[in-house]
Amino acid sequence: MKNIRCKNLEHVKLVVVKLGSAVLTDNGHLNASFFTRFAGEIAQLRRHGYSFIVVTSGAVAAGLEALGFTSPPLTIPEKQACAAVGQLRLMRKYEQEFAAHDQVVAQVLLTADDIRNRRRYLNARNTLRALLGADILPLVNENDTVVVREIKFGDNDNLAALLTSLAEVDLLLLLTDLDGVYNCDPKVVSGASLIPLIDEVDAEVTAFACTSKSAVGSGGMLSKLEAARKAAAYGIPTVIANGRRPGVMSRVLAGEDEGTIFLPRANRLSCRQHWLAFAVKPRGSLYLDKGAVRALIERGTSLLPAGIFRVEGDFGVGEPVSCRDLEGAEIARGLVTYSSSDIKKIAGLHSREITSRLGYDAGAEVIHRDNLALL
Repeated sequence: MKNIRCKNLEHVKLVVVKLGSAVLTDNGHLNASFFTRFAGEIAQLRRHGYSFIVVTSGAVAAGLEALGFTSPPLTIPEKQACAAVGQLRLMRKYEQEFAAHDQVVAQVLLTADDIRNRRRYLNARNTLRALLGADILPLVNENDTVVVREIKFGDNDNLAALLTSLAEVDLLLLLTDLDGVYNCDPKVVSGASLIPLIDEVDAEVTAFACTSKSAVGSGGMLSKLEAARKAAAYGIPTVIANGRRPGVMSRVLAGEDEGTIFLPRANRLSCRQHWLAFAVKPRGSLYLDKGAVRALIERGTSLLPAGIFRVEGDFGVGEPVSCRDLEGAEIARGLVTYSSSDIKKIAGLHSREITSRLGYDAGAEVIHRDNLALL
C-alpha cells in the first residue's frame, strides 16, 4: 500500500488543499486553534519545497454569530449576508496566522461563470500563476455574496476539483472531519471500515458515500467522491483525510497510510479537455449512432456529420454540447463547428455533402477532436 502511495505522490509539488467548514469550525464558530496549527504546517511544508492553493469554506459560518443567527440561515439573501460579513473575518484570521510565518496570503473569489467562460478561466489561471510566482499563498472561495443557483459551483469540493487543471496541480487534498472513505457511515455504524485505496470511483464506491452533511457545510462524501473522479480524469491523485488530526498533510505527502487515496486515470485529459468535460455547461445534445460512438471512444476521432442521428437544443457555433449514444448516455462534450440548425440539416450526411446542403463549408468535422473531451 505504501509503495503505491509513494509512487503516486513522489513528484507532487503543487497541492490544492480544500478545507471544509466541519474542519474550520467548532460549535458553529471559527476554530482559532485550527488556523494556528494549519498555518504552521503549511509554512513548514513550504520550506520543504511544496506549494499550495487553499480552497477554504467557512465564510457563512463565520458570519452567523455577527448577524445573530443561532442556526444556519435558510434564505439565499441571509446566506449571502452571512458570507459578506464572514468572508472578512475568515480572511483576517488567515492573514493574522500566516503573518506569524512571514507568509503573505491573497483572497481569490470565483463563481462558476468565471470557470465556464474561457477568457475569465484563463485570467484566473494567470492570476494564480502570478501569485504562486510571487510566493503568495492563494486562498480561494466561491463568491457566496453574489452567487445564485445558475452560477454556483455546488460546493467547494467541485471548485477544488476544477482548480486541479486550471492551476495544473499535482495533488488534490480534501480535508474533512472523517479519516477517509468508509464502507458505510462511521457516524452511524460502529463497525464501519476505512477504505485506504480506491482505483476508480464507480457505482459500488458511490454506494458507500454518506449523504449526510455537517450543520455548517454544503458538501458531503458524495461530492468529495465526485471531486476525486474529476481529479483522476486530469491524471492526478486525490486524498481524503481528517483535517482535525495534527500533522495530517505531512503524513499524506510522505506517502504514509493516511486517509483514502484515489488513483489517477491513465488516459488523462489535457487542461483544455478537462475544462470542456467538467467546467462548461452544455447548450444541447448530439445523439450518435453506434459507429460514431465507437470511433470517438476507440480511435479518438473527430465527430463527423455522418454519425449524428438526432440534435437537441438551440446553440450556436463554438458552443458546448453533450455527445450521447442512442440510449442517452453522455460519452463526451465538445465545441461545435456548426450551429444546431445547420447540424440538423447535415446530420447523417457525408462531409463532402456539407457545401451542397448548407451553401458553405466550415470544415469536415462537426466537432474537431481537439475540441472534444471523452467522459
